Amino acid sequence: MIILIRHGQTTTNAKNLLVGRSDPELTELGERQARALRRLVENVEEVWTSPLRRARTTARLAMPHLEPVVKEEFIEVDYGYLDGQPLSVVSADQWRAFEHDHDLALGDGESLESVDRRVHATLDELLADESSLLHDHHRHLAIVSHVSPIKSAMVWALGVPGSVAWRTRLDNGSITTIGVRQSSPNLVHFNLVPPLT
Repeated sequence: MIILIRHGQTTTNAKNLLVGRSDPELTELGERQARALRRLVENVEEVWTSPLRRARTTARLAMPHLEPVVKEEFIEVDYGYLDGQPLSVVSADQWRAFEHDHDLALGDGESLESVDRRVHATLDELLADESSLLHDHHRHLAIVSHVSPIKSAMVWALGVPGSVAWRTRLDNGSITTIGVRQSSPNLVHFNLVPPLT
């Protein structure tokens, strides 16, 4: 199976800022969230991570015995000139447009349709390869990433339009699990957050 992990809280998450390709550090809470994942990832044999520091640090804290492989496909959406800005700078009309037009690039950055293309292409490859860890119920691949790529993977597993992602919430330090049943992907868990120790 695939265990998708959203990184722990960052300094910018704590300030309610838009966080795309900027590279903030984890907070102390974010580090605790990452360590709390350890008991949920015991059967992970391989780790992929976004190139951004918050994902790489989360991977190191959650699975210190594994060397992560950086995968550009799982980097966060690019918010362009809005990256690092308070959420309040985006008007209600802009959010509605972004929610209803999957091809719209917020802040002249990247569209969510673009995120879907790169994430879905990688997941399609795993699905086509029957020897991949996606097809193994006892040995797992962990992917440490961000809100947009993980929600993209969720809609891929469900076979629904990308706009469905707007109806979901994904917390820091959460896991989302995707398996395969009768050669089709299925969503096993979404936004499962372990208790902090």
